[in-house]
Amino acid sequence: MLEVRGLAKRFVGPEGSVQAVADVSFRVPRGTLFTLLGPSGCGKTTTLRCVAVLERPEAGEIVLHGAAPSLLASVERRITVPANRRPIGMVFQSYAIWPHMTVFENVAYPLRIKRTPQAETRRRVMEVLEVVGLASLRDRGATQLSGGQQQRVALARALVREPQLLLLDEPLSNLDAKLREQMRAELRALQRRLGITTLYVTHDQVEALAISDTIAVMDRGRILAQGTPREIYHRPGNEFVADFVGLMNVIEGRLESERREGLRRVSTPLGPLYVPEGEGIEPGAAVKVLVRPENLHLTRGEPPEGPNVWKGEVVELSFLGEAQDCVVAVGPIRLRARIHPLQALRVGEAVHVRVAEEGCALVRKTEG
Repeated sequence: MLEVRGLAKRFVGPEGSVQAVADVSFRVPRGTLFTLLGPSGCGKTTTLRCVAVLERPEAGEIVLHGAAPSLLASVERRITVPANRRPIGMVFQSYAIWPHMTVFENVAYPLRIKRTPQAETRRRVMEVLEVVGLASLRDRGATQLSGGQQQRVALARALVREPQLLLLDEPLSNLDAKLREQMRAELRALQRRLGITTLYVTHDQVEALAISDTIAVMDRGRILAQGTPREIYHRPGNEFVADFVGLMNVIEGRLESERREGLRRVSTPLGPLYVPEGEGIEPGAAVKVLVRPENLHLTRGEPPEGPNVWKGEVVELSFLGEAQDCVVAVGPIRLRARIHPLQALRVGEAVHVRVAEEGCALVRKTEG
């Protein structure tokens, strides 16, 4: 298990001081994949580089729990284990493979630096090349490889050291969309098969949702939310996380005291809206109801039964292949819905909009 406690890092430049990481703490259980997700400049890569000892933190501790706990860094105790002595493998965004070496030589490089015996080096390199599916290309030059193959070489080079912890810094960002989707599936399957503890950094929310056991969403150097992909997506906890992880409709209102079958009533410009209970929010508070586009259902004709139903008009319609993106005007508010590609609607058509109660998340409205 990786444990990060109270990590902090500040950079000083021509324009002044920037708090890149501020009191970041998290745990990565053994054999799981933990993703730091956030926009550029949020501190996720700096956090990972502190774990890799490529950056020196100003506060905090980093502990790797194996057969016995290993303190990798502690600012208070003035302990820093050098990078070459940390049981860590890392894959960079640029892959950083040697263009003048073959696949075999690239993967063998970390072992030769450690003066590993030749027979053991060959055995371990071939084992890891089999794992990543590159054994047949062992003698090929690095410049003759595709982007996906280069990514696998970088991954094999990180794994050949048999690390306790694998660090991945935006490893798929240089691939085209189709190959990126294929490689993230392969990467996740490989991580599960090897059972290696992994810390992953990405700005791609689809990638994070697809591969992670746990996601921590960061902004301005802090972790704003942490949970499983389903928890982060359906119960984001605040508007920033909701907006960053997928599309989101935001309906402002005021929480009322009325309850109905375990739901709370919110008064909104659209009318009453019944939503699941919001943690720690008292009646009378200004709130925002967060609704994913796929949780809006559009129908013609008679209105469907149940609460949270309004009349609207289709004002925009975009065909996306696997779905249609539809914007519906409901009074003064426009709502975005994601509907089935075969549902036949037209711009200007009147529809009924039903918001699924279980698809709503309630958060307190903050000033500013």
